[in-house]
Amino acid sequence: MRIGIPRESKAGETLVAATAITAAQLTTLGYEVVVESGAGFLADQPDSAFEAADITVGSADDAWSCDVIVKVNAPTPAEIGLLRPSATIVSLMAPARSPELVEQLTAAGVTALAMDAVPRISRAQSLDVLSSMANVAGYRAVIEAAHAFGRQFTGQVTAAGKVPPAKVFVVGAGVAGLAAIGAAGSMGAIVRAFDVRPEVAEQVESMGAQFVTVDMTQEVSSDGYAQEMTAEQEAATAAMYDEEVRAADIVITTALIPGRPAPVLVRAETVAAMRNGSVIVDMAAANGGNCELTVTDERVVTDNLVTVLGFTDLASRLAAQTSQLYGTNVVNLFKLLTPGKDGQLTLDFDDVVQRGITVVHDGTLMWPPPPVQVSAAPVAAAPPAEPVAPKPPPDPRRKTYAAALGAVTFLALAAYAPAVFLNHFTVFALAVFVGYYVISNVAHALHTPLMSETNAISGIILVGGVLQVGSTNPAIAILATVAVLVASINIFGGFLVTLRMLEMFRKD
Repeated sequence: MRIGIPRESKAGETLVAATAITAAQLTTLGYEVVVESGAGFLADQPDSAFEAADITVGSADDAWSCDVIVKVNAPTPAEIGLLRPSATIVSLMAPARSPELVEQLTAAGVTALAMDAVPRISRAQSLDVLSSMANVAGYRAVIEAAHAFGRQFTGQVTAAGKVPPAKVFVVGAGVAGLAAIGAAGSMGAIVRAFDVRPEVAEQVESMGAQFVTVDMTQEVSSDGYAQEMTAEQEAATAAMYDEEVRAADIVITTALIPGRPAPVLVRAETVAAMRNGSVIVDMAAANGGNCELTVTDERVVTDNLVTVLGFTDLASRLAAQTSQLYGTNVVNLFKLLTPGKDGQLTLDFDDVVQRGITVVHDGTLMWPPPPVQVSAAPVAAAPPAEPVAPKPPPDPRRKTYAAALGAVTFLALAAYAPAVFLNHFTVFALAVFVGYYVISNVAHALHTPLMSETNAISGIILVGGVLQVGSTNPAIAILATVAVLVASINIFGGFLVTLRMLEMFRKD
């Protein structure tokens, strides 16, 4: 079968559905790939790059006459008319929001596979175009914000005065939100983030940002996305959004509800209270926007000089990388659809991934697919177990008896042991208590550097052991030998760990 890669017809689009690398990978599956001349020029993929990879470069008619058409954007009505009967088209389609497109594809009698309908399950992550593009878009959103902000993100103390770091507030901690958090944090900004899913707090904090909490609960839908908030939940978050947005220099919003308009989270009165020069990047602009003042694909500057960016082509502004990622997702899809690597596309509707992306099959409407239980959705709670009779509380007198027995034993040892025993035992007991409380109050992240340095104290044990190795008492000699061995391990191991840590900070 032949796969056609036509030029994108959307105005201003810079992406291409396959690069020279990914097109060559498709040929290893047995397909013949035809790329329309000039299709990859804006993505740094000239015709010469495809020709160097032994990929056929032809006209638009050559590409559209293939058995399978792979695009980035959904086909237009004119492009649907170019499809061969029983052809297969693969692209972004947003079928839940595009009923007219679905009807046109059904009437054309073709097979349509939506790249943006991949189920959110672990096995399908390599096909997830939305995650690939959201990752790039989240990074680009910070770059656009920095350009519009016109000031540096990191704080500095200079001879000319102190420069405070920028404050960034990210709404939504999905793929795009986490990418924005990472980019803003790496540029030195103070980053705060909020998501209606409290379970992502650990991911946010692991990237150095502070997770903003609101006293509310939120369920995750069966498709892995957060559900639309109730009126009570909206009221609980409204005050938080108002406070956080007013305090931020940069606000990046990513909140989306699949198949629904984007929720309005930032009101006009909140924007009016922001500082001059602040920036809002609304990554939900394609679905209406999270900010009340967002205008799709436009830059809006308010009366108080707050810039609201509603760009929907953030991923396309890094065309080379995004095209490579999109092409890799396509290759992974065709590996799934071509189990025999014989260049024959085969759909298996028993596979939830293939069934989930199939919108139309040979003119038969297949949308919507049956629901899929995804890994991001909460697992149903197990039925309550049978009540177990509580165990009777332990006898409080046991501790008293144990303490009394220990005291008697110690007094007996003290009465018959040499006088020096009490001095040594006192030092031992104090060392145990001091060591326990020092180590237990140190954060786990600092245990390695702490122990790598303080293990040098083992040198004292080493000296003591060496002095006692020659004792005529066999028991003392054996204990001294063990002490020398263990102390040596602690000392050399501690300094080896320290050297390994120092290597991490050396440029060479």
